[in-house]
Amino acid sequence: MSKNVIRRKSIEPRSASEADRDGGVQSVDRALSILETLAEDDEGYRLSDLAVRTGLSASTVHRLLATLESRRFVQFDRAESKWHVGVRSFTVGASFARRRNFSAQAIPYLRKLRDLTRETANLAVVDDEFIIVLTRMESREIMRSLTKVGGRVAMVTSGVGKAVLATYSDEDVGAVIRHHGMPRLTEKSIVRPGDLFKELATVRKQGFAIDDEEAQMGLRCVAAVVYNALAEPLAAISVSGMTSRITDERLPEVGRMVREVAAELTAALGGVTPAVKQD
Repeated sequence: MSKNVIRRKSIEPRSASEADRDGGVQSVDRALSILETLAEDDEGYRLSDLAVRTGLSASTVHRLLATLESRRFVQFDRAESKWHVGVRSFTVGASFARRRNFSAQAIPYLRKLRDLTRETANLAVVDDEFIIVLTRMESREIMRSLTKVGGRVAMVTSGVGKAVLATYSDEDVGAVIRHHGMPRLTEKSIVRPGDLFKELATVRKQGFAIDDEEAQMGLRCVAAVVYNALAEPLAAISVSGMTSRITDERLPEVGRMVREVAAELTAALGGVTPAVKQD
């Protein structure tokens, strides 16, 4: 009898623990999938739409939403019957920007860049081979923002991404291409590795990168890197605007301003800007 009791204590708790762990991990993964989906659209989603987008049953989505709502990670708009990201998600997500403690210091420089160029100024970082927009100063002109604050974009499809990629070795750039491909978003997207490497060589020489309607027709972005004390990329700043305002004739001037403000921010943060390579 005593052996049987000992045996049950050694086996049953382990089995229950493993089941709880597996179920718990699955629930966490599903809840995070719901949050990521909600973050994709500020207009929110109905329950049925969330079920389709996440591939989960409506009952599972509703159960997870109820838990997330109780913790204020999501909120429900009863007038439109739509779910949205909640205030707690913002609070937790904001810790990422706080950890990148240069965000607050960058604001005056973004404001300066916006006022100089009259275009929207952005601050972004690289996270897991994607560009994350940390903050921006909106232009007073009409603007269609391609990527919202907190949004992720592939490095090869953005001006900020190309600015950072220009600091990488060819081997590291090749690894990014292998991991994420080179999607064709517009007819002007760069989709051949050889063309990208040529573009990055130009970026290194002029000190700024250009997204020339490669992510969305009608929009241009001009970006430059902000460096740390080891002359390594810490972040990048950019301006984005419509091609009717950032014209071919104006691109060199805008590029110079972005590059110079990036250098000023680098110095303010105690960083070192490498010398621009010339022919």
